Amino acid sequence: MDKKGFWQSGHKPSLFSAFLYFDMSFMVWVLIGPLVVIIMKDYPMDPIQKANLVALPILGGSILRLAFGFLTDYLGPKRTGQLGLLLTTIPLIWGWQFVNSLTDMYAVALLLGVAGASFAAALPLASQWYPKQHQGLAMGIAGAGNSGTVFSTLFANRLAEHYGSWETVFGLALIPIFLVFVVFTIFAKDSPNRPAPKKLSQYASVLKQRDTWLFCLLYCVTFGGFVGMSNYLTIFFNAQYNLGAVRAADFTTLCVIAGSFFRPIGGFLSDRLGGVRMLTLLYAGAFTMFVCVATLPSLSMVVVLLFAGMMCLGAGNGSVFQLVPQRFGSEIGLVTGIVGAAGGLGGYALPLVLGSLYQSSGTYSTGFLILGGVALACVFLLLIVQGAWKRTWSGQGGTAKIDSLGQAS
Repeated sequence: MDKKGFWQSGHKPSLFSAFLYFDMSFMVWVLIGPLVVIIMKDYPMDPIQKANLVALPILGGSILRLAFGFLTDYLGPKRTGQLGLLLTTIPLIWGWQFVNSLTDMYAVALLLGVAGASFAAALPLASQWYPKQHQGLAMGIAGAGNSGTVFSTLFANRLAEHYGSWETVFGLALIPIFLVFVVFTIFAKDSPNRPAPKKLSQYASVLKQRDTWLFCLLYCVTFGGFVGMSNYLTIFFNAQYNLGAVRAADFTTLCVIAGSFFRPIGGFLSDRLGGVRMLTLLYAGAFTMFVCVATLPSLSMVVVLLFAGMMCLGAGNGSVFQLVPQRFGSEIGLVTGIVGAAGGLGGYALPLVLGSLYQSSGTYSTGFLILGGVALACVFLLLIVQGAWKRTWSGQGGTAKIDSLGQAS
C-alpha cells in the first residue's frame, strides 16, 4: 500500500483546478434557482411553472453528464472540462441578451445543464491522480465545488436588484467562467494513470451490473436532494414564509452552505469509518429532517432543520463517491457520468414533486413526507446490500473489501 500522505500522493494543481471548474460551473448551473422569484415579476408563473423552470437546468445536466462521461474517457478530463466551460457561455449570453418570453427562459434553463455536466469531468480529473485510500478526500475536495451554489444564492438577487435587471446577472457570470477557463487550461493535467478508452460494448456492460444502478439510486437521493433543494428553497421560503427575493435567497444560502462544505467531510469520514456505515447514518438524518420540515414549523426552526438535513445530503454525496471509484476504478469516467446523471434526475424530480403537490393541496407537508419516505427506504436498502458487497466486491473489478460494519478498506 502507498504510504504517502494525501497531499504527497496526487497532483495538487489538478485537484485545485477540478474544484474551481466544478465550483464556478455549479454556480452557473443553479443560477435560476434564486433568480426565479425576480424573473416571475416579468413572466408570471404558477407553482408548477416555477418548479419546471428551476428543474430544467438539472434535467439538462443529467442528460449531458452521460455525454461528458463518454468524452472524459475518450478525450480526457482536461479537454472535456475546457469544452464544458466554452459551451457554458452559450446559455449565459442568451439569458443576458436574447430572452423575450418564458419559452426562451425555459430554453436557457435547459442549456444551463452544460454547466451541471462538469461533474463528469471534474471528479475523474481529481480521482485519477489519487490512490484508493485517499479517494474519499480527493473526491470530496473536488466535489466541494457544489459550494458554487452559495455564490448564486448569496449574490444573484442582490446583483439583480442593484443593476435593476436579472438579465445582467447572466452577463456578469461570464467573467468568472472566462477566468476559470484560463486557470484550468494552465494548471489542470490529466493523470498518467488515466485508463485507456474502452469500446462501447464495454460501457454497455457497466449498465448491466447491479451495483451501477444501486449507486445511481443512492446518489439520486443525496445529490438529487441537495441540488433540488438548493434550486427550490428560495421558492419555498418565498411562498411559505412570505420572504422577499433577497431574504429568501439568504436563508437558502445558510442551508446550502451546510451541504456544500460537508461533502469533503463525508468523503473523509467514509475513508475512516466506511462509506456504507456513513451513508446509513446520513440517510437516517435526512429522513428525520424531511419529516420534521413537513410539520412546517416557525422560520427559525425550519432553517435549523434544513441546515442539518442539507448537511446530511452533502456529506452523503462524499460518501457515495468514496465507494464508486473503489468499485469501478477502471471505468470511473463513464460511471461518474451515469451516477451523476441519476443524481441530476433526482434533483429534477424534487422541485416538480414539491411544486405539483403544493399547487394541488396548498401545502408543502405531503411533499416533504414523501421525500422522507424515500430517504428511509435508502436506509433499508443499504442494510440489505452491504452483505452482498462484502462477498463480491473484491472479485468484481473493485479493490475494496467491505467488513461486517460496512467499512471500505
